[in-house]
Amino acid sequence: MSSIQGTRPAMNWRTISIYGGGLSALIVLFFVSLCYGEAAIPLHTVWDALTGRQDTLEHNMIWDLRMPRTVIGIIAGGALAVAGALLQTITRNPLAASDTLGINAGAYFIVVLGAILFPGLLSQSPFLFAALGGLLAAFAAYFMGGGRKSSPVRLALSGMIISMVLGSFTSALHIFFSMETQGLFLWGSGTLVQNDWSGVAYAWPWVVGITILALILSRQWDMLELDESTASSLGQKVGLARAGGLIIAVLLAAVIVSVIGPIGFVGLVAPHLVRLSGVRSNRLLLPGVFIWGAALLVGADVLAKMVHNSSMELPTGAVMAIIGAPWLIWLVLTRMKAANGGMSSSMSTGAPSRRFAFGPMAVLFSVITVALILLSTMFGGMRIPLADLLPSLFRSDGLFSGIVQLRIPRTLVAAGAGAALAISGVLIQMAVRNPLADASIVGVSSGAGLGAMMVIILWPGLPIYLLPIAAIIGAAVAAIIVFSLSWKKGLNPSAVVLLGIAMSAIAGAGIQILIVRGAVYGSSGYIWLTGSTYARTWEQVKTIGIFLVILVPVAWWLARRFELLVFDDNSASGLGLGVRRTRLLAMTTGVLLAAGAVACVGTVGFIGLIAPHMVRLLTGHKLRRSMFLSALAGAVMLVLADTIGRTVMAPTEIPSGILIALIGTPYFLYLMYRSNWRRTLK
Repeated sequence: MSSIQGTRPAMNWRTISIYGGGLSALIVLFFVSLCYGEAAIPLHTVWDALTGRQDTLEHNMIWDLRMPRTVIGIIAGGALAVAGALLQTITRNPLAASDTLGINAGAYFIVVLGAILFPGLLSQSPFLFAALGGLLAAFAAYFMGGGRKSSPVRLALSGMIISMVLGSFTSALHIFFSMETQGLFLWGSGTLVQNDWSGVAYAWPWVVGITILALILSRQWDMLELDESTASSLGQKVGLARAGGLIIAVLLAAVIVSVIGPIGFVGLVAPHLVRLSGVRSNRLLLPGVFIWGAALLVGADVLAKMVHNSSMELPTGAVMAIIGAPWLIWLVLTRMKAANGGMSSSMSTGAPSRRFAFGPMAVLFSVITVALILLSTMFGGMRIPLADLLPSLFRSDGLFSGIVQLRIPRTLVAAGAGAALAISGVLIQMAVRNPLADASIVGVSSGAGLGAMMVIILWPGLPIYLLPIAAIIGAAVAAIIVFSLSWKKGLNPSAVVLLGIAMSAIAGAGIQILIVRGAVYGSSGYIWLTGSTYARTWEQVKTIGIFLVILVPVAWWLARRFELLVFDDNSASGLGLGVRRTRLLAMTTGVLLAAGAVACVGTVGFIGLIAPHMVRLLTGHKLRRSMFLSALAGAVMLVLADTIGRTVMAPTEIPSGILIALIGTPYFLYLMYRSNWRRTLK
């Protein structure tokens, strides 16, 4: 406490080194950035251009293209780093940043919406749109995560889910208004490309002014390091200080998003780098993080330009994610307490439930599933009367037979993929004792999507049967990384989720790079990525059928052993269970089921979360019963989403993954609100 209330903080050698090291790195990267591009320019030419510009091609390229790009990188990196430092201070959360709180996603969504509804106004005031979206997303993530009582993991999860649902809205806008938003896709991946000085001229007054304001109020942020009662007794208006810090952080992030798009991890990495030197006072912290944030983003852009070629502009945001996600992994592994048992309570959501008999529920779910599969073939661009449905199923020459024969395989694929994702969720949740885990949360879906997109974009001529194999490989790699890193933490639920977020970021960055390289935004490949059952054939029916036929009996056979995982590790071992081997089998089976579903319908999220929870609320925790009913519930959800998606805006189709995300987000946030997780992050 005395260090906060005392006099000015001393400038020791560690502080000097963090400033000097950051400035040195930034200066070197500044010149490297000016040298690199589509055509390399020698350093002496860069120096000549800076000291005495002449009317030559190289000098004009340096001053009119590369210099604005580098300067906006310095401004943007510094602003995002300062925003992250403020957010971490006011929320007392080491994982807080403009991307982890959903601010970037909110700003991006509102800007894309503005491009469609108010293009003229957006071109005049993009900052206002971005600030509005960022503020709404930040407040939603903060309060849904628990406000001041939120744990770091809760807040990170809340921000991730806010980002996911806003990302679904944004994807829908890109699909339905591809002409209006096509120019925003690369920008939405985060790019520093500047064609003139207008972006710099627009951003720097805002960034400089808001950063100076943050420095003036730095003592207010220092007080927030104390507990609330102590800060209040010293005359600090804690609520006002938090609100002011949040607004300043959102404004900084919004300015940057409005110019270069959403870029993550700068606000997470830079503050931690500076704090490692021992700097705590915001009067010294904020300038330090500005310098290091600028160096990080310019460095990421240099890497992006190093792999640039004439057919591909690598998004700087994707490169920054590849750099920053390992830092998040390091934070989890070094700053999180190991779990030594006592995690069984994490399976409880705290939600009231009314138990129903399994038999009637099984009959009810089965009837609903079969009926919906049949009825879904009625709906689409052309509605088939019920009286003509059954004859069309068994005749090939009827009026509607051709349409029915096209709808049957896509409906069966939706049912099979939904069942696979639901069973996957049951197994993964039981394995890690985490009620908020499924394939999309722990990074498996993103890994599978990356593997599949590599086949679609890099090797489009390969046989279609290699797509599920690539999805399996991608899912397996993601799962191995997440679960092996969290193994030493006892598969701590918080560690698994945070490592899954990091893995999703890395895989998502890879997907972004592939999309930009293949220029598939708005195309069928991009729609597949959002989760779609469009144009599925009997080939995909066979694929998902093989996964289900092989893996579901394995899961069913091992279900009795899996049920012992509801006990703590010592109790389960005392009953003769090989705990680690059983968990590994559960996770492996779940990962393979999720990979098969992704290979057939793309990256559909939330089903593995919603279906098992809904079933547990109705019938309890019996694993075989939960597995059976969850499979039916997952099938119903995805078939229903497929039916609605191809009907409400026919002939335009809404990807099923977007509808599932819109349904799943409120339920996920409800589970976060009801659950009773312990704070495990130091």
